[in-house]
Amino acid sequence: MIVKKKTRGFICTTAHPEGCAYNVNQQIDYVKAKGSIKSGKRVLVIGASTGYGLASRIVQAFSGGASTIGVFYEKEASGRRTASAGWYNAVAFEKAAEAQGLYSKSINGDAFSNELKARVIDTIKKDLGKIDMVIYSLASPRRQMPDSDEVNFSVLKPIGQAYTNKTVDFHSGHISDITIEPAVKEEIDATVKVMGGEDWALWINALKEANVLDEGIETLAYSYIGPDLTHAVYRQGTIGKAKDHLEQTAQEITKDLEHLSGKAFVSVNKALVTQSSAAIPVVPLYISVLYKVMKEMGNHENCIQQCYRLFDDSDLSIDENDRVRLDDWEMKADVQSQVHKLWHQVDSHNINDLTDIEGYRQEFYHLFGFDLEGIDYDRDIEVSIKHDNIAHV
Repeated sequence: MIVKKKTRGFICTTAHPEGCAYNVNQQIDYVKAKGSIKSGKRVLVIGASTGYGLASRIVQAFSGGASTIGVFYEKEASGRRTASAGWYNAVAFEKAAEAQGLYSKSINGDAFSNELKARVIDTIKKDLGKIDMVIYSLASPRRQMPDSDEVNFSVLKPIGQAYTNKTVDFHSGHISDITIEPAVKEEIDATVKVMGGEDWALWINALKEANVLDEGIETLAYSYIGPDLTHAVYRQGTIGKAKDHLEQTAQEITKDLEHLSGKAFVSVNKALVTQSSAAIPVVPLYISVLYKVMKEMGNHENCIQQCYRLFDDSDLSIDENDRVRLDDWEMKADVQSQVHKLWHQVDSHNINDLTDIEGYRQEFYHLFGFDLEGIDYDRDIEVSIKHDNIAHV
C-alpha cells in the first residue's frame, strides 16, 4: 500500500509506519547519545504511545536501562486504513527494546477500565514483581467510567464568559478571530472526570492494593500552565480545571504513599506540537510564534529533549506548589515579551515572517510519520504490522 498523508481539520487520518519508526528511532538515538541517567528500574507508563508518554518511556528504557510496561489505546491497520500513529510508534519501540535486550511489554486497551488495570497488575506480578515508577500521561477526549455505563466527554471551552482571540488554520496559514462560548457546569465536571486526576489515583490505588508498588515508589503526571495569552481557553478554562484537579491529586497520592516513602510529582511542561494541542483553538498560533522566538534565542526544546532534561537534571526548577517547571525556558520574561510583541503584529499576510508556522506544520506531520527526509513515500509498503509483546484487552 502506498501511504499518503490525509488530513481532516486538526487530525491526520493516515499514518506512515516507516516514518513513525524513524521518529521513534531518532528519539532513541538522541537519548543514547546523551548518556545514561538514574531512573526507575521497573517502570509503568500509562499513555505510552505518543508525546510525553512515549518520550518518557524511551528515556527510561534507553538511557536508564529500565524494564517498562506501556499502556495505550491505539488502532491496528484494517483493510485500506492504516494503523494509528501511536500503534506504529509502539511497534517500533518494542522492536528497538527487543534489539537492545530490554524487558518490554505493551498492553493495548482502555486504560480507564478495571479490566486493563487488572491485566497490568497480573503482568507486573508475573514478570517484574513490583514497580518503582509510574508515569501517567494519558490524553483522551472521552472516558467510559469503570463501574457504570456513564461516558464523559471533555470540552475545550472558557469558563464564565465567551472568549475571542486569534487562531490559525495551520494548513493554510490563514488567521482569523474565533469566539468560544463558555462551558456549562456539566461540561466542566465532565472535562475534569476525563482529564483530571481521578483515574491516576485509581491506578495508584489499584497497584497499591495489589502490593506491586516498591518502597520509594515515584509517580509522575504532566501538566501545562502557559502564558496569560492562552489562559482564558486553557488554564482558566475547562482544561485548566482538570489540570488543577490533577495537581491536587498529586498531593493526595503522596499522602497515600507515605507508608512506602513514595511521592507523586507533577511536571509542568512546555507548549509543544502534539495531537492534543493541535485541537485547542488559539494554541497552534501561539506555539508557532513561540517556536520562532525560542529557536532564535537558542533555547527551544522538543518532546524528547524535555523528557531527558526532566529525568537527568538534578537542578530542576520547583515552584511554590511543588511542581517541576520544565516550562521555565518558555516562561522567561524575555521570551514572553517577544511572543506578545509578535502576537499583536501577526496576520495572514506576515505569518511566514513573524512565526514558525512552517516548523509547526512539519512537526505536526512528523507525528504521523510524514514529511521526513529519507523516507520514500511513493513506495508500496506493508501497513499491517504487529509485535508479539503487544497484548490486547
